[in-house]
Amino acid sequence: MPKWLKITLKIAGALVGLIIILFVALTVYVSYNKQKVLAMITSELNKNLNGTLTIGTIDPTLFKGFPGVSVELKDVVLKDNRWAEHHHTLLTAKDLEVSVNASALIKGEVVINKIDISNADIDLFTDSTGYSNTSIFKAKPKVEKDPKEKQTSSSTQIRRFSLSKVNFVVDDRHAYKLFKFAVNDIQGRLDYPNKAWNAAIDLNAMANSFSFNTKKGSFMKNRLLKGHFDISYDYDLQVINVAPNNLNIGDDAFNVAAKFELKKPETPFTINLKVNDILWTSAANLLAANITKSLKMFDLTKPIDVTCDLKGSFGGGGDPSIYVTAKVKDNVLKTQGGTIENCSFKGIFSNNYIDGKGLGDENSVIKLYHFNGTYKDIPFTIDTAFINNLNTPVATGIFRSRFPVSKLNSVIGDESLRFTKGIADLKLAYKADIVNFKFTKPLITGNVDIKNADVNYIPRGLVFKNNSIALKFTEKDLYINNIRLQNGSSIVNMQGKVSNFLNSYYNAPEKIVIVWQITSPEIRLGEFLSFLNSRGGSEQSSSNSSNSKGMSRSASKKMTSQLNTAFDKGQAELHIRVAKLYYKKFLATDVTADILLADNSMKVRNVNLKSAGGSLKMAGLVLQGPTNNFAISTTIENVNTNTFFASFNNFGLKDFTSDNLRGFLSARADIKGGINNAGNLVPKSIRGTAMVNLKEGALVNFSPIKSVGKFAFPFRDLDNITFGDLKAQFDINGDKIKIAPMQINSSVLNMDVEGTYSLSRGTNIALDVPLRNPKNDSKIEDETERNKKRMKGIVLHILATDGDDGKIKIKWNKNHKKTKQNDDDQKTDDNQQTPEPAKD
Repeated sequence: MPKWLKITLKIAGALVGLIIILFVALTVYVSYNKQKVLAMITSELNKNLNGTLTIGTIDPTLFKGFPGVSVELKDVVLKDNRWAEHHHTLLTAKDLEVSVNASALIKGEVVINKIDISNADIDLFTDSTGYSNTSIFKAKPKVEKDPKEKQTSSSTQIRRFSLSKVNFVVDDRHAYKLFKFAVNDIQGRLDYPNKAWNAAIDLNAMANSFSFNTKKGSFMKNRLLKGHFDISYDYDLQVINVAPNNLNIGDDAFNVAAKFELKKPETPFTINLKVNDILWTSAANLLAANITKSLKMFDLTKPIDVTCDLKGSFGGGGDPSIYVTAKVKDNVLKTQGGTIENCSFKGIFSNNYIDGKGLGDENSVIKLYHFNGTYKDIPFTIDTAFINNLNTPVATGIFRSRFPVSKLNSVIGDESLRFTKGIADLKLAYKADIVNFKFTKPLITGNVDIKNADVNYIPRGLVFKNNSIALKFTEKDLYINNIRLQNGSSIVNMQGKVSNFLNSYYNAPEKIVIVWQITSPEIRLGEFLSFLNSRGGSEQSSSNSSNSKGMSRSASKKMTSQLNTAFDKGQAELHIRVAKLYYKKFLATDVTADILLADNSMKVRNVNLKSAGGSLKMAGLVLQGPTNNFAISTTIENVNTNTFFASFNNFGLKDFTSDNLRGFLSARADIKGGINNAGNLVPKSIRGTAMVNLKEGALVNFSPIKSVGKFAFPFRDLDNITFGDLKAQFDINGDKIKIAPMQINSSVLNMDVEGTYSLSRGTNIALDVPLRNPKNDSKIEDETERNKKRMKGIVLHILATDGDDGKIKIKWNKNHKKTKQNDDDQKTDDNQQTPEPAKD
């Protein structure tokens, strides 16, 4: 070994040995001067404290702080001067290790290289008056010192620090703020460039509370925070800047930056967070409870990109300004009202909707821009949707959509309407309260246009083809314009209005009254007979299957129930003008009518029409049920009897048909009865009275008369019997028609007719037929004289009754006088029992 190397190693060894000897000597010095060193450290740390610092014990550690001296402090307690009032200890540390500069310690000075705190509680407390236990650090008034007095201290700088198992609390009851962290581990390094300091900190802590307003709840509650921070402080600006860095909050990685302005008493701050690919519920759960509750009105199944900016102050009360953005693309949005697929939008939350109105729920807003999606395969867009005032939230927006109208089936259910063809075009502005996260009774304005649609109205079994409709919603009323309905060959054009529509629809749909103005070139009533049916419904399974996607079953059932109630129990007031109206063989022209359709009833008023060369006026009521009961009052003027009887299928008469009658009929009838669902009269259901006046009448080929004529009038024309004015009264009771006494003066013979005609069995009609030829009496000009001779001569008393074969049988009325007397007695009794009319 070279000699110079040996000398060098000896010198190095001597130096190392000397350092070790000096270090051991310093350790021994501290060990034997614990109280003196403890007093020095306590004195140094107590400088400028408005309180007390106590240290239980002090022990040096030989190699832990080498080449400096490390001192381990036990049971360190730091209290402010007003601790007895609030009982919040600023620092309680079971283990606190301070590493000091060895050479400075020998000179009687303390330079701290590192502080390690473990098993400790740090409680920064501010009471309701604004007093804080951190006032312990406020500088005491400066006192002039003797220049000759030895300076024993200098500005303290901490180079490194660590915290382990430390509970850190900021409890500000004046500003309603509470920050609580359970620190697992914090490692920090500091350096001090000119007029500043920089810190590099590694954090591992549980955020038990991060409340800017304890009345509203905590941000990041019970979330583990792990990450690295680069922090800088400028002494001149008194600003702390936290450079953007990644911070894991729970299971999500955020990019976090912050700024704190210490120069201002209220200490304003700004915190910026950014995260990619976070679930909506995870992001919502990081916010305060009041905000989380509002955001959970929705859920998105795929991750989204979110930013959050918090601006506030530690010195003032109330919430910070919160501004959250979210970008959503091709996602699935779930709400209480249903599921929206292929959803894209830009979302914003702010608790400062209107500047100057405060930062809180009542001034908060959720904004959705360029919202696109599909609801039950129905595409739609919303340019801008707002939900503001989270105390009593209100949603507003403009809804646009264009889609095949058949897609409505899965939305409204198939219990009332089923669409098979057509296009729907919607533009609706809406405003809705949100109760329990559901839209409640939205107010709608705008237009809905449906063109070339085929629709089946299931409860009535009606199918409409090639229909169009235009709906216009105003703030109060609904206008239904440009409706064209086609059912079979019937074409109906309609204009409608529902006053106070939305209020009635939501609160009492059965009270909806829709007023229709209806015109048509041609209507065939037979194509609408299903309105006489009892209301039907679709199969339950079909309804349930339609609700399997999108809307919740309860929401869909509620909508369907409201629609069904509105359709079936709501009222419709119809003002009808029809050029041609067909019902089986009946044809009417220039028809006008006012009809009120209510729950299982139909009131008909002001009916006027032309038919069979005359006119008809009618009013009535139809009650729907298994049998559709009706009551009508009708006036007929100058109708052709042949055509009129044929149109109504001879009113159910079998032996007296339109082929047997000619003339012009005027009548008044008040009739009650029943119609079945096929539109036919219910047998034996008719009750009422008919007053008939027949002019220019003729009886053609009427079998009962011809049967008599075969042996009574063989030389008279019985095939075509003409007669003058014929007036008659018929009392109808089921299948019995009572014929009041009437005179028939004809070209062949005169007769008096009275009795009962039965549609089944029970016919009993008495005919008194004088054999004198009416043609001879027609030459008598004096009407009184002519009437006296009318029944002179031979008079046949004939009785028409039921035969065994079901046909009318003609026989002599052997009991004519007895029957006549009984009838006269009955008339006398009726007259005696009839009370006189009341006098005014």
